[in-house]
Amino acid sequence: MSQLITGAGAVVSVGDGVEDVFRALCAGTSGLAPLRGFDRERYGAQNAYEIDDRPAEGDVPHRATDWLLRAVAQAAAQAGLGEDLSGIPILIGTGLRELRSAELAHRAGDALDADRLHFGTALRERFGADRTYTFSGACSASLYALAMGSDMLAAGTEQTVIVAGVDTLTESMYGLLDRVHLDPPERVQPFDRSRRGVLMGDGAAAVVLRRETPEAAPGALGRLRAVSMNCDAHHVTAPDPSGIAEAVREAHRRAGVKPGDIDLVMLHGTGTLLNDEAEATAIGEVYGPDVAVPLMTAIKSMTGHTSGSSGLVSLITALQAMATGQVPPTVGLSDPVQEAAEFRFAREPISGADIGVAQVDAFGFGGVNAVAIVEKVSR
Repeated sequence: MSQLITGAGAVVSVGDGVEDVFRALCAGTSGLAPLRGFDRERYGAQNAYEIDDRPAEGDVPHRATDWLLRAVAQAAAQAGLGEDLSGIPILIGTGLRELRSAELAHRAGDALDADRLHFGTALRERFGADRTYTFSGACSASLYALAMGSDMLAAGTEQTVIVAGVDTLTESMYGLLDRVHLDPPERVQPFDRSRRGVLMGDGAAAVVLRRETPEAAPGALGRLRAVSMNCDAHHVTAPDPSGIAEAVREAHRRAGVKPGDIDLVMLHGTGTLLNDEAEATAIGEVYGPDVAVPLMTAIKSMTGHTSGSSGLVSLITALQAMATGQVPPTVGLSDPVQEAAEFRFAREPISGADIGVAQVDAFGFGGVNAVAIVEKVSR
């Protein structure tokens, strides 16, 4: 059963709303700025890709929840669902939920409301949502949620689902990453030989997924052909190219496409020393002689690593690329690593591209891999 994406929403450091975000990405706009959320003097890395909506001094809890509500509202409005989402399953993929709120409560000595950590309470209050599912799936969480939503439609139990992802910077995760960087990165430079590591970014994204019917097709943003997912459990943090390659092959098999059919690859591209080389090795292995066919880009160069929301942010970008023919660049890429030397990177903004089929990559800690294939809907 074919499935259509009929609405989308996104909130990241470079914009609020899908069109705003995509316009900024196509212009090569970066959300990089000096770290604002907590004391920079404690860390070697001084920058991050934060959503700048804090008060002038200090921090406030539940910001991730606020972005999630905005993204869901945007997607639901575009899909014509309105504000009453009762009865519609909402699946939220995340890495850390509202951990930042827990940090703030602990530091202030305030009581922590556990019901506010899983997003369901806020979604019920705002939209009357009575079927919400929050789960943590590392950096591929939102594509895992997409796979689960797709399965619900394929099983015939639902006509419509909402899939979302969200994460915000936390001081504990920022500190952990900071400790593994001997030479702290100043920005994210996916696939460049001079890359020094990853910096995190804030973000939320949501899509409305529906079973394809004549009523749902008009105005659809794209068609979801397939989502594959696996967990190779190779290592806690070091990715396994073979596990990634298997996820890509499975996505192609489920979608009924070959590497030469793919017009655009939205790379995971975290800018870390191990991840980029592993992803490039896997893509090279799967695509073989067709590796230079698709355009490739990595938008974390502008958004930072938005963790649980990153897969859906890339997927929404792919849908916009199909609709407009524009492809955002991989900012800061001047000297690709050897494993990606033959990739057809978008190094500058591209216009007039004919994008009919796109692949979206998302890979997380522990070998939690997910790959989605989407295609343009003929008007």
